[in-house]
Amino acid sequence: MMSSLLGVFVGSAPLAFAAPSSSHTAPSAAALYESVKHDPVQLGLFMQSFPKGADLHNHMSGAIYAESFLKWAAKDGLCVNLPQGKIVPERCGAPVEGMEAAASLSSDAPAWNGMIDALSMRDFVPTATDRSGHDHFFSTFERFVALEKDHQGDMLAEALEHAAHDHVQYLELQVSTASSAGLDSMMAAVKNKQLNNAADIPAFHQALQPVLPKMVEASRKGVDAMEKRAHEVLQCGTAQAKPGCGVTVRYLFETLRIVPPKVTYPQLEVGYAVVKNDPRFVGVNIAAPEDDATALHDYDLHMQMFHYLNSVYPGVKLSLHAGEITPSLVPLADLDHHIWSAIDVAGAQRIGHGIDVMWEHDPAELLAKMARQHIMVEVNLTSNDEILGIKGDHHPFELYRRAGVPVALSTDDEGVSRGSLTNEYVRAAQTYHLSYNDLVQLSRTGLEYNFLPGQSLWVDHHIGQRVPACHTASVTSSLPQSCATFLENNPKARLQWQLETRMAEFERLAVRNPVLSHAR
Repeated sequence: MMSSLLGVFVGSAPLAFAAPSSSHTAPSAAALYESVKHDPVQLGLFMQSFPKGADLHNHMSGAIYAESFLKWAAKDGLCVNLPQGKIVPERCGAPVEGMEAAASLSSDAPAWNGMIDALSMRDFVPTATDRSGHDHFFSTFERFVALEKDHQGDMLAEALEHAAHDHVQYLELQVSTASSAGLDSMMAAVKNKQLNNAADIPAFHQALQPVLPKMVEASRKGVDAMEKRAHEVLQCGTAQAKPGCGVTVRYLFETLRIVPPKVTYPQLEVGYAVVKNDPRFVGVNIAAPEDDATALHDYDLHMQMFHYLNSVYPGVKLSLHAGEITPSLVPLADLDHHIWSAIDVAGAQRIGHGIDVMWEHDPAELLAKMARQHIMVEVNLTSNDEILGIKGDHHPFELYRRAGVPVALSTDDEGVSRGSLTNEYVRAAQTYHLSYNDLVQLSRTGLEYNFLPGQSLWVDHHIGQRVPACHTASVTSSLPQSCATFLENNPKARLQWQLETRMAEFERLAVRNPVLSHAR
């Protein structure tokens, strides 16, 4: 935490603490960064303490480290299938070849290490049955899915602790609260209907209305239980409260694109209804491999589903996985419109990954459009490397930035990748030779494009140009009443102000750090 690295913890600075300066070009912090940017160890220390506004692309199930899943499996009395590298849902019974009690793994080093490798990207080596990083990455999720239902709260607690350790202020976690029983009732409601094209969608919508209220209420109760457990684990509200309690979290309702359309649509309908009825959910997303045969075949129909639901539930925000494909995975015909359709048909406000932008039709106009409309791209450098083999100069990170498209770094699945948002910042700094001001811009951009309600601290996405109510505030005076009122009424601006305060404090203390200051 910053308390150990910088000598003071500023992660929970109150609103009235101090006003940030209007510029973040403090020579001390910038100079220190320049002195350590070519030293991986020193850079890592610097970047870990650096305040990061938000992680906007984070799958909660993928954020959990394999060791935690194995610990919970042992606690639940479950077994693991060693040949398959999978946690099985049944409690251990009579000995079976290839099966081992999860509780015994701690004394069986080869089995323990084999399971960690199977549940994550650690030490991945292609094999005949697990032939690529892409295949191994996505296969990990089915290997620990047996634990997800009963450990949602534990998972949330771990994700919040990860964020706090990285000095991340705000998380938008992708979660699914649609129970299997609830989905069964929805499928029963549409069992005699087909969904083959956009014309079939309204009939599906009507058929689902009687069961939607129960699904929304079930989702609410599920999140209540998840958060209650997370607060217990983190000891929130007590003198022993862990840092994760101070991280602001909201949820994106996650749906799957690799199931038949008549299964995908009910998930989306529930997601939109949940966002409208539960303020903890701020948007909807769609996930799973974009190159999957079903996902490719139904991509345009999925976009039409979003288009229809936007008219039924106006105002629901969308962050869509789009363009997480390359010519090595799909034909060129499938590369030319995924980002275009996510924006023009589905109405996405943010794009997750966006790797195929250079293969989309008229990429120059697409980039210009994204810049004009402030369509932000959630950049996941590590997972793009592990899944797609796209990194360095082959990644469109710099292309987006030069085109004026807003970008922010995110983790995607930090547990599976064995990474963190700090690692993403370090990787970006080393690969793209970023300046200190670039880092500040990335951090601010994450908060600027979150889906929290309320106005921004910045005028019309001009990050650095404050709204009039807070224009005169400074670090040497109390907040003007106009600014205090504005922040009180706008949750987004309030978090942005807190980030500015943390950034100013970080810059003030950075050169006093005994670990880093000698590097100058």
